[in-house]
Amino acid sequence: MDVNEFWEHARQGASLNPIQEWIGPRVSGTVPPAAWAFGDDPATADKLAGEVANGTKTTTASLLWQYEVEDAPLPEQGDLAIVLDGREQPRALIMTTEVKVTPFDQVDDEHAAGEGTSLAEWRRIHEDMARAADDGGHPFSDDMPVVLERFELLYALRNH
Repeated sequence: MDVNEFWEHARQGASLNPIQEWIGPRVSGTVPPAAWAFGDDPATADKLAGEVANGTKTTTASLLWQYEVEDAPLPEQGDLAIVLDGREQPRALIMTTEVKVTPFDQVDDEHAAGEGTSLAEWRRIHEDMARAADDGGHPFSDDMPVVLERFELLYALRNH
């Protein structure tokens, strides 16, 4: 199933445009949102897409400096996204419910639990990722800002 076909099923399954009959289609209910995968390899994308689809992954984190370098906007509450698996097939539709920027060493247990891990394990994994992402100008530090997102699962293909 491609992204557009998934979007047709997901927007109906999530009731994103329930008043279309009265006022006509809205852009948020017709234009597919961004589609992307968690992780940097197909196996990780498959694992994390599965966790999103079954509702066990409800948070994510990224490095603030990467948004700045790419001149990309930070995610915002209400943003929709289609989560892809390792074969770039759509698995889930999510909506961002909270975004905050915080120093790495101030990420809490609640956020780590939303990623399905303990805080100690979260810190180890994300420190490794931050060190690997360093472009020579952004070395890891305990106080480096990270973007924390919480999201809600709106629709998922679970039989994958």
